[in-house]
Amino acid sequence: MLHIENLTMRFGGVVALDGFSVAVQAGSIFGLIGPNGAGKTTCFNCISGMVRPTSGTVRFAGADLGRLRRHQVARLGLSRTFQNVALYPSLNVRENVMAGAHCRAPVSLWGTVAGTRRARQAESDVQDAADDALESVGLAHLATRSVAELPIGIQHRVEIARALAARPQVLLLDEPAAGLTAGEVDELRELLLDLHARLRLTIVLVEHNMRFVMRTCTEIAVLNFGRKIAQGKPEQVQRDPAVIVAYLGGSP
Repeated sequence: MLHIENLTMRFGGVVALDGFSVAVQAGSIFGLIGPNGAGKTTCFNCISGMVRPTSGTVRFAGADLGRLRRHQVARLGLSRTFQNVALYPSLNVRENVMAGAHCRAPVSLWGTVAGTRRARQAESDVQDAADDALESVGLAHLATRSVAELPIGIQHRVEIARALAARPQVLLLDEPAAGLTAGEVDELRELLLDLHARLRLTIVLVEHNMRFVMRTCTEIAVLNFGRKIAQGKPEQVQRDPAVIVAYLGGSP
């Protein structure tokens, strides 16, 4: 479903990604791990259209994502969350989630200002999509609350709901367990497994919580200094000498 080939990203003299290739199978929960600075978030940014890679290709559903703008990537069926929670603090929960659904209901500026029938229908559809997403993550009862009042664990769920509002086929999660307690991490795992099964989502996640990754993912790729050093099932990756060296240092 998602095919990355020879992806390279340079920022001046810094090589963030160096010929990274991977194929993510439809229906998998795919983990992308590695030490700090390994290039994981840069990879997500290239996939989602936040940055243009120096070279290489990212293909999704038969399309070359390098040729598309960010909203076009989202409309194609690929949504993401961010490493640092990126919500609108002045808006309530529902309004934040509605922002994720607008890519599915494009309306002209004139139509919005004039309040045309099409614009009114689109706004109704967006709100319905937001309410469905909030229901999926168990936050329907908080729809009118300000996100600024909510703890970080709930804000993470709001961000997941915003990504779901676009009705994606692939969900990219950038460190979804960051800042969560052990209990919240377990709840997050149960939520992702439920969404994966119920919505038939393919999930790709970047995460530093190894216990969470090993218990949740069906396949894992490991980056170090922008290069893939291992890929396989969680139990295989845990035993890989190159992975042990990357995380702990020393010789294999």
